[in-house]
Amino acid sequence: MNLPFPGHNAPSAGFEVPLEMLAACHHRVERQCQTLQRLVKHLTTHELDEDARVAAAAVLRYFDTAAKHHHADEETDLFPALLESVAGSDPIRIRELVESLIADHRTIEVQWRILRPKLAAIAAGEALVLAAADVDPLIALYEQHIAREEAELLPMAARLLSDSTLDVIGRAMRVRRGIGDDD
Repeated sequence: MNLPFPGHNAPSAGFEVPLEMLAACHHRVERQCQTLQRLVKHLTTHELDEDARVAAAAVLRYFDTAAKHHHADEETDLFPALLESVAGSDPIRIRELVESLIADHRTIEVQWRILRPKLAAIAAGEALVLAAADVDPLIALYEQHIAREEAELLPMAARLLSDSTLDVIGRAMRVRRGIGDDD
């Protein structure tokens, strides 16, 4: 195989800068989506091999853990903080954005539950067809969702949230992942 399949890489930003951490997570999601696209092509030209099993396992691991944490970071910490930051003004636009992004998360989770069994089977060594039609819906949802978060949500959060609020969000992100302050 010419291009190696990526696994889970360390974050390129730390919890002390939670908005940058969320943006870095978007880039890792994009890399996992690229892995899915390469896996589809790989399985059409090769029999199920170790590269395919490892790639499927890495994607499973990422979406079963890091992607879930990312959605929780936003829904449990970032979105409520953003809504609270505009409580005294007109929060309608932010509320609509947050509700729309949460709906995206639910739709993404449904697509993941559809795709996950196929990837688990490949990771376990079962030879089966993985087609673009299997991965494209998840990839398209993530592309649209990430574009909206990076164009609207993260700039808005950077503008509206105080440093102390961002510190609280960063600490919550660490706790969610089981990382202590001294790790």
